[in-house]
Amino acid sequence: MFSYTSSTSSIDTELPSTKAAQRSINELESILSSSATFPLPLAISSQQTWLVFGAAVFLVTVPVFVEAPIVRSLPSLSLALTAFWVWLSFTLMSRPATYIWGDLLLGFSWSWLAGAIYWGWLRWEPAWHLPVESIGLPFACWCLAKNWGKVGNWFYLGSLLGTVLTDVYFYIVKLMPYWRQIMIVDADVAPQILQNALIQVQAPWGQSWAIFLALVLLTMGILPLVQKERHWYAFSGAVLSTILVDSLFLLAAIAA
Repeated sequence: MFSYTSSTSSIDTELPSTKAAQRSINELESILSSSATFPLPLAISSQQTWLVFGAAVFLVTVPVFVEAPIVRSLPSLSLALTAFWVWLSFTLMSRPATYIWGDLLLGFSWSWLAGAIYWGWLRWEPAWHLPVESIGLPFACWCLAKNWGKVGNWFYLGSLLGTVLTDVYFYIVKLMPYWRQIMIVDADVAPQILQNALIQVQAPWGQSWAIFLALVLLTMGILPLVQKERHWYAFSGAVLSTILVDSLFLLAAIAA
């Protein structure tokens, strides 16, 4: 009995370091498996979820009104800014109080990167648009499989979904030739090309598909809001803002 007790005690004295290491591994796995493990001081309230929604809408419109002018004249600068967005996102994620905004900004970084690459060097070929916009898709899917970065990755997926449906509309209504022309002609010729494209959009076929795809976007953007979760609000904000951006382009074509 004495020998058994002694052997057990000796084993117990060897285990603390092993147990401590196992606890550390378990804690790390817990952090990586869910962003919710960060002790955010703000509860998931209605106000916060709507702030995420508004931020998602803003971040979808930023590439249209901010990145586009930069990438036209300074594509390398636009591409380099991706590193800044990634750095800023991880800086924000390192603080519990700003973690959610860093998470959202990381998803935005993928959209910014895709925009810098495509509109900087490949904008003359519409066929490359979706492949380049999908550049962050493997990373987003991997992160979501690990249950990490849900707000930013769902924002990116919502933005990508809006881009996919917009490009599908361009293919169906045969607007791609006008896309190519706009990218190579002088600015004074562009209004006439936009007017020709507008004729395609205003045709019954173009109007029918526009209504159908707008309803798809509305449905996919509104339904997730029922969940009252921040990552779904980020997704919805990105999807619904696609309608806003597309409407602004339509108004620009009409004004031309």
